[in-house]
Amino acid sequence: MEGSQHNGALVNFLRVTKQYLPHLARLCLISTFLEDGIRMWFQWNEQKDYIEATWGCGYFLATCFVLLNLTGQLGGCVLILSRHFVQYACFGLFGIIALQTVAYSILWDIKFLMRNLALGGGLLLLLAESRSEGKSMFAGVPSMGESSPKQYMQLGGRVLLVLMFMTLLHFDPSFFSILQNMVGTALIILVAIGFKTKLAALTLVIWLLAINIYFNAFWAVPAYKPMHDFLKYDFFQTTSVIGGLLLVVALGPGGVSMDEKKKEW
Repeated sequence: MEGSQHNGALVNFLRVTKQYLPHLARLCLISTFLEDGIRMWFQWNEQKDYIEATWGCGYFLATCFVLLNLTGQLGGCVLILSRHFVQYACFGLFGIIALQTVAYSILWDIKFLMRNLALGGGLLLLLAESRSEGKSMFAGVPSMGESSPKQYMQLGGRVLLVLMFMTLLHFDPSFFSILQNMVGTALIILVAIGFKTKLAALTLVIWLLAINIYFNAFWAVPAYKPMHDFLKYDFFQTTSVIGGLLLVVALGPGGVSMDEKKKEW
């Protein structure tokens, strides 16, 4: 009875938010790229000097790096929000993630690497969503079914999204931390395997939103302190993962999931 009540509440929520949830999801998902593109504009010299000093690549290449990040991210955000060339915009943003992972040495920081991969998972879900809206870029890819590539994108996106939550687990003996880890891990597994996916993803959205507001309150730190920029970056990156989860809530887990297999049983 309780499970049916939860399902009924979820169905009502999805019906009420059906028109708005995908738009909110896309806005949340691109928020970190939007914030970082604007950051490149206002911190042009600082970013250029950092790249030039770290890599010894000279003024010209350092300037090209900052310009590419600025135009690539802001341009990609505009295309995604306007629903034009979304697939090309997603691939461009994938490239930005890869470029920043190398340029800022994120490759050697496991926590930030996992968060960048989670961000890539959100883009995969967005790519899968855009695939159902018109002619696909992958029309010639052999598959077991017409939508097979889309289904595997959704699977990959779900699996990558859960990496964000692995960075939030706290390994200390307190009862609250143990309970939080157990509940969070259970929800993570449900999203990854695609079982009760929409309900689990929505629960994770609420949980991650609360954690984000509490731990990444950059507005409470003076702008001149380095911690302000760090928390701001973390806040918007987490918001992007929330956007990916909202896409899961809005569109479902896709064909490669237990929820979909149950329909066949």
